[in-house]
Amino acid sequence: MFDFKILKESSECEARLGEFTTPHGNIKTPVFMPVGTKATVKSLDYKDLENLGAEVILTNTYHMAMRPGSELVKKMGGLHKWMNWDRPILTDSGGFQVFSLGDTVKITDEGVEFQSHINGDKHFITPERAIEIQEELGADIIMAFDECAPAGVDEKHARKAMERTHDWIERCIKAKTREDQTLFPIVQGSSFKNLREESAKFMAALDLPGIAIGGVSVGENFEEKFQAIDYVMPHLPKNKPHYLMGVGTPDDILHAIERGIDMFDCVLATRLARHGAFWDLNGRHDISNTCYNTDPEPLCDWVPHYSSNEFSKSYIHHLFKENELLGFRLLSMHNIAFLFHLIDQIRYHIAEGTFLKFKEDFLKKYQA
Repeated sequence: MFDFKILKESSECEARLGEFTTPHGNIKTPVFMPVGTKATVKSLDYKDLENLGAEVILTNTYHMAMRPGSELVKKMGGLHKWMNWDRPILTDSGGFQVFSLGDTVKITDEGVEFQSHINGDKHFITPERAIEIQEELGADIIMAFDECAPAGVDEKHARKAMERTHDWIERCIKAKTREDQTLFPIVQGSSFKNLREESAKFMAALDLPGIAIGGVSVGENFEEKFQAIDYVMPHLPKNKPHYLMGVGTPDDILHAIERGIDMFDCVLATRLARHGAFWDLNGRHDISNTCYNTDPEPLCDWVPHYSSNEFSKSYIHHLFKENELLGFRLLSMHNIAFLFHLIDQIRYHIAEGTFLKFKEDFLKKYQA
């Protein structure tokens, strides 16, 4: 039911092309997964996502558990039916969101007590409960409950979080009951080489259908982030999809694919769009800047999507000045389309054996 095939390996680096089989369809890798935190990719419906070419989307376990509750989603037939989305869905475990709630969080070996950001009610999530929630939601790929240590912690703190994560994945495996869902473990260890290697080896030995790298993009700089990834990659099973959690800028995607990462998710594409930011081949820009008031050019005619090439920057600038919802929709679609087209180009160049040259040329212009 869940199978990963490597279709092409780069002769230049660790980049590869693959295909991951799920009950709701196959996922071509590398793949970027738009984030629908509360069972919606903000301002977009399922037809928008299909037209963009989304192969899989992500929904957030913590937010769905807080409201409307996983029991309601189960009663409505599960996420796929409720959202009218018949392609694969991945749910994260909610661990990152829970641990980001700050001083209200109390972590023990048993689980995590926290207060809802909605009404302050107290909740307690264990690894078993995280699996139960995700089984009620009904996603194809579910994630283990883990402790995500923030950037800058000392080694003692990082080790304790890693050891809890190791204990919790074993409890998650025992708690899982649905055969139509697959469970991915999450490598932790903060910025420490010995911990990252230890965690990667531990998770790889579980021989689950995929494996994720967590605890990056939590406040560290570029060098620290990719150093942590470099510690992990040699120890991951090559015949499983490698999922880098919470990463989704064009430059980060290129650097990660070079290292052998297959799957990405990030809220940034739509979050930036709601604040007027968009990507083109020269980098990131703000549509509200006055220079776009009379700009007749489209956002980026390199991207083959109507949001990218059929509306002038002048018009979208006007929409943002007037706080019109269409502006948010167009920029959200464009930013996702930009990442999808980048991934398409990456797949092509991996197949042709020219990925590193493409990466070099793209980043020269993008980072100028």
